[in-house]
Amino acid sequence: MFNPDLKNVLKNHLSRYSLVTATAKRAREISDEAMENKEIILEKPVSLALDEIIAGEYVVVEPEEIRNI
Repeated sequence: MFNPDLKNVLKNHLSRYSLVTATAKRAREISDEAMENKEIILEKPVSLALDEIIAGEYVVVEPEEIRNI
């Protein structure tokens, strides 16, 4: 099971809610792209999405009003 250190992921005042929402959205995009291209994904789309967010390949942009909650 993949358990990343969330302290590094949640830097710059990124909320857990935004992280979960962005991960789910990107996972859906990955899954849809694979279905369109008729590709088989061996790893779970959520793991791939979280890897992209941790690596900085997918940037999560939060509205200013929820950053300091």
